[in-house]
Amino acid sequence: MTDNSETIIQELYDLILSRRENPVEGSYTNYLFTKGNDKICKKAGEEAIEVIIAATHGSKQDTIYELADLHYHLLVLMAANGITPDEVYKELKNRR
Repeated sequence: MTDNSETIIQELYDLILSRRENPVEGSYTNYLFTKGNDKICKKAGEEAIEVIIAATHGSKQDTIYELADLHYHLLVLMAANGITPDEVYKELKNRR
């Protein structure tokens, strides 16, 4: 993976898809896929709450950390539901 912020989301999404198609023992991503959409949704919700708590009571770094966790869990949720980053980008562009 590169540090290029323009591609990191797609690279992480591709890695998540790879884990789904080629499970790796001990992978947290595989654990989420094994548990199913309900667990993935629950984790995304928990991470959203943690972002709010960090933004309200934590430091900037705490908020960044929690936002990264939320992004990851949302990407897993997207992969589990057949939604690509490009589809989300297109929706955001339409709203602009």
